[in-house]
Amino acid sequence: MTIYSRSSFFAGAMLFLASELLVHAETEAQRLYCARNYFSAAPIDSADYRKYAPDRKVDILHLALDVTPDFKQRTIAGKATLTFKPIAQPLDQLTLDAIDLTVESVTVTEKILNYQATDKKIVVTFAAPIPADQEARVTVTYRAQPAQGLYFRTPEMGYKPEDMHFFTQGEPIEGPHWYPCYDAPNEKFTSEITCRVPEGMVVLSNGKLVSDTKDATTGLVVVRWLQDKPHVNYLVSLLAGYFKKVEDKYRDIPLAFYTPASQIEQAASSFRDTKDAMAFFEQEIGVPYPWAKYFQVCVNDFVAGGMENTSITTLTDGTLFTDATENIRDSRGLVAHELAHQWFGDLVTCKDWSHTWLNEGFATYYDALHEGHKNGHDAMLYHLYQNARGFIDRPAADDSKPIVSRRFDSPMDQFSYLAYPKGGWVLHMLRNQLGEELYRRCIKTYLERHQFQNVVTEDLNAVIEELSGRSFDQFFDQWVYHAHHPELEVNYSWDDKTKLAKVSIRQTQKLSDDIVLFNFPLDLRFKSKTETANRQIVVKEKEEDFYFPLAAAPEIVRLDPDYGLLAKINFPVPPAMLFAQLADTNDVMGRIFAIEQIAKLKSHDAVDKLKQVLNNDSFFGVRVEAAGALRTIHSDEAREALLASTSQSDARVRDRVVSSIGGFYGEPVYESARKTIGLEKNPAILTHAIGALGGYAKTEVRELLLQNLNSTSYRNELANAAIAAMRAHDDPSYISTLQEALRRREGDFLTSGFGRGLDVLAYLARNEEKKDEVREFLAGYVNHKKRAVQLAALNALGTLGDPKAIALLEPFTNAVKDSPERAAAEKNLAELRAARKPVDDFKNLRNEVLELQKQDRELRKELDDLKKKLEAVQPKGEAAKQKAQPSTSKKKK
Repeated sequence: MTIYSRSSFFAGAMLFLASELLVHAETEAQRLYCARNYFSAAPIDSADYRKYAPDRKVDILHLALDVTPDFKQRTIAGKATLTFKPIAQPLDQLTLDAIDLTVESVTVTEKILNYQATDKKIVVTFAAPIPADQEARVTVTYRAQPAQGLYFRTPEMGYKPEDMHFFTQGEPIEGPHWYPCYDAPNEKFTSEITCRVPEGMVVLSNGKLVSDTKDATTGLVVVRWLQDKPHVNYLVSLLAGYFKKVEDKYRDIPLAFYTPASQIEQAASSFRDTKDAMAFFEQEIGVPYPWAKYFQVCVNDFVAGGMENTSITTLTDGTLFTDATENIRDSRGLVAHELAHQWFGDLVTCKDWSHTWLNEGFATYYDALHEGHKNGHDAMLYHLYQNARGFIDRPAADDSKPIVSRRFDSPMDQFSYLAYPKGGWVLHMLRNQLGEELYRRCIKTYLERHQFQNVVTEDLNAVIEELSGRSFDQFFDQWVYHAHHPELEVNYSWDDKTKLAKVSIRQTQKLSDDIVLFNFPLDLRFKSKTETANRQIVVKEKEEDFYFPLAAAPEIVRLDPDYGLLAKINFPVPPAMLFAQLADTNDVMGRIFAIEQIAKLKSHDAVDKLKQVLNNDSFFGVRVEAAGALRTIHSDEAREALLASTSQSDARVRDRVVSSIGGFYGEPVYESARKTIGLEKNPAILTHAIGALGGYAKTEVRELLLQNLNSTSYRNELANAAIAAMRAHDDPSYISTLQEALRRREGDFLTSGFGRGLDVLAYLARNEEKKDEVREFLAGYVNHKKRAVQLAALNALGTLGDPKAIALLEPFTNAVKDSPERAAAEKNLAELRAARKPVDDFKNLRNEVLELQKQDRELRKELDDLKKKLEAVQPKGEAAKQKAQPSTSKKKK
């Protein structure tokens, strides 16, 4: 699964998604939910402190679903049949995960005593235990109005009628919201789905299309898909609605790319790298693509970036783009990441969520490998650099959790930079230490040995040790089972008498039980006019000195010249060495690391060198970094260097130059932005130029922003840029115009773009004496069917700072506990009450007491419910015995 908005650190890891990808409704809901749970994680003395794979009392053999959606009511009617057999011991009860399903009937091939359907489980009690290995079937007929797991996109919610559809999402634990199942990754089974929809709709699911017929009685089209190879529950997928497609074939494997009907014109651009990526992965991995087909389906307001369901990936429609953005936006990385999952995550699957990196780290790294295949080795290294940049500067105190950890509250906690970019970097280091060919043999063997099975990290280690003959225990212990990475302070000196280069290395990361002293090989390269000398050392001590005899003093000293080590390295060298490194056309990472240090010099020579690189370097990434470095220097000379470098043929560099110029202030910057807006055709670059006008309170700027607010552009991106600039202006005169644009053009905005517009409107009105009109406008969205719009409206009421909004927010504090709308209401209520005048303190205190009393009642009710459930399942007399006898077991404090 690709996540691009749940945590800020994904900016580096998820480079392949454009920076303008937007937060969607259910993503925000998950984020809020996880954030609340993070602060209430299980304490160290709790049995839930560590998480493990659940017991498998039965082997699920096959899942058959028959689903009829009601788009108007946003509900489903379903029938689920699970074929299973007990493992090892007779089975007296079968428990299925089922969240808020309305169960109408349960039938089993074996005689049952009864069944119970709670808000989270279905428990079937058998009249006699089912013997081990005896096959049985259970069928559950049910109805559901899913809060998660299955998501409708209908006209009643504000979506286009011609695009009406629904999609499902299983990872990590959403499946039980729309069908009963065993929902843990340590079980694999075959599956089939039958779906009944109105004629004209498309139905898509895992595996092969078996039938597509019309039911003469209902008039519905009945479509059946069969996944005949085992996969895990969270990969079960169903989509239905008005989709259109482009298609192709790789060998005999059908390939297709679907979008909501109105967006089909953009499909081909996002689809174009699929066939090449599949061919590359088969060659690189050495294992043929394992499934019957490969479809990709874009949906409105997806809950993540992409989801690698077996043979059918779901993608955010945010990945679609127009050719007008040139090479700034691209779906290649997202397509490659999700396609790599078809091997890593689908063919072999982590046994439990503590080993999530075996899914996500592989997909992240193989995306980088495909980047190298398509765009060259330098592009791959730059991709890895940007991935690492997302977390390499985190201090040890903020990076004390290892990649493999059982200390998490929600499985979503595991989908972090640790699993994605850091997991990918672990594989990159393995590839560098093993060599490419041996690494490929190891991965091929790992997949073939464990295909259609679950894996843990030790399975990978075992294969590597078997084929290499080397011990990798320490490697996995320090990089995977312990936290952080080496922080190195490096110094260099040259002794001309002895012709010795001295390199001193000190590991400075703060050591603890979670963070160890690292042991790793490190390559060094010394380049002089007459020779290039490569040396390798092993760094294992806290502080060490290394000496190297050389023929002459080197002009360049490079640590880790092939960029195969994950480490934060501080290696200051004299400017002459930096400039020589910057000029080395054979070392792209050397040039990038030189730019990092040159940016700190802020000298005339530094600006001049960076300007030369910005306009002449052969690799776009070096030019991009040079533009960013000039912005960091932030002198008049650096500004002039950027203004003189706007003519760039590569749109990615041109975009960085324009955005870097926008980081300065002054009349030349303003004139440059106006010039860009007049001449530039690329909308992605225009958004940065429009944004740069936010600091200039000129009449012509106001006119330009109003013009763009009402302009037509793909996904309203120019209007979004104008709204952001209005916020920077902080001019209340925009209020009425912005409010009218939001009212009139809601359908032109993406969900999150509209949500940001509501917040900017509230921000502009926050200091106004009369806020009634804006407050009432925002109040019209607090019950919006799109959850992201609802949340945006609730948060905008907090931004508005109007005490009269308290009455609007208070009803939402009665929503389901831990729901995102309740969290948003409580947060904004607290801020509004805190900002009230002292004369209201007594009333505020009274409200706080009432809130505490309400929470106390809720807790008491939960405890009473638990007590009643416990008494209900105990035999009569057992409860009385427990009341009469003292406990024989006490929890230690």
